[in-house]
Amino acid sequence: MFFKLQILYFLVSIKVGKWFFNSGSMFLRNGLVRRLKNHLKQSPFYKPFVNNGFVINSFPIVNKKIFMDQFDQMNTRSLKLDQCMELALKAEASRDFSPMIRDISVGLSTGTSGNRGLFLTSVRERAMWVSCILDRVIGFSFKKRKIAFFLRANNNLYKAVQSGLLEFHFFDIFQSMDDHILKLNKLKPNIIVAQPSVLIQIASAIQSGQIFLSPGKIISVAEVLTPEDKSFLERIFLQNVHQVYQCTEGFLAATCTYGILHFNEDFLIIEKKYIDSEKTRFHPIITDLLRSTQPVVRYELNDILIEKENCACGSRMMAIECIEGRSDDVLVFKNQRNEKIKLFPDLFRKIIILSDEFVIDYCLIQKDFDYLKLYIHSDSFDSYKKVSAALINELEERGVENTFIERLGSSPFVIGEKKRRVKNEMC
Repeated sequence: MFFKLQILYFLVSIKVGKWFFNSGSMFLRNGLVRRLKNHLKQSPFYKPFVNNGFVINSFPIVNKKIFMDQFDQMNTRSLKLDQCMELALKAEASRDFSPMIRDISVGLSTGTSGNRGLFLTSVRERAMWVSCILDRVIGFSFKKRKIAFFLRANNNLYKAVQSGLLEFHFFDIFQSMDDHILKLNKLKPNIIVAQPSVLIQIASAIQSGQIFLSPGKIISVAEVLTPEDKSFLERIFLQNVHQVYQCTEGFLAATCTYGILHFNEDFLIIEKKYIDSEKTRFHPIITDLLRSTQPVVRYELNDILIEKENCACGSRMMAIECIEGRSDDVLVFKNQRNEKIKLFPDLFRKIIILSDEFVIDYCLIQKDFDYLKLYIHSDSFDSYKKVSAALINELEERGVENTFIERLGSSPFVIGEKKRRVKNEMC
């Protein structure tokens, strides 16, 4: 009961904070900054920077490696990496995610690149997270709603939030989709939250008559939602597909009523590190003003984002045109002058999709400067030939010659991992 009261309290706080921010006032956000300063004094890693003057943009920029290397020093509860990792790995193996260290939940993230990350959340932080999800993702309603969450790991807080109005049902993505289809047919959820790769399987099952569902809201999480996948899902579900931009480092953004992602700038500080000369693509550098157990201060994400200007919804919060992928998956080639040429994943996505209308699924993997692997799933026998020819033509126009493309007979996608259609796997 106390946890639900906390959620209610934070739900009101979040709504008020959003109203203040969109009204142009930084009053409440500045209060969160002062609160973060007090918490950082309990972090051996950050305490010296607080004592030397509290200016956020003077703090060091960190990444996932630093985050994990300094795990013991960064967190404010004197927790040790070995102890937390042991608990998280046991939970992964047993699929029982209920054990905690005192009041701290420990989560394990494999990450898109497969590198393990640990995240810590207190009861207070879990209540704040639920409040944000209720406000910006699920929405409040007096009608009873059943929510199907497709996740790689269950979480204690879903059970704690159960009420007469909300039912959370966990679907383990490592389990068989056939079993999920049976469960979905019986449950008839009002809201489905899942990765695009899972949503596509559900939509295909609806298309083939295996499932009879008409959910009121579809929410895409975890993976990049490409325009072609979004279009397919919206055609099958007959509604806008909403998105949540969330990772180990926190709840970062959610879609507005127009389906455009907006950063939660009422409790996040966002800096942009541009990665192209045109200054259109950037890495976000995140400071989360709500996280205190494991502070997230000037954390640089490897995601490639493109900012959108003037969203029709009128929100002052920064809008995202698209999440293109990760910088790890920028493909690198050598031209005739032996110069390195870096090409963004979205270029290859567009080439493949525009090459042939019959392409259903695909994956392009770079193994070396002149060696690609290509998987194409299509209703047309000619699709692979058309796509590979288009790729070779694009590379030759950029001065890259003699590229070998190997055909993959089956999809390299592994259940439980994030689906990446363009990957750089060069050693």
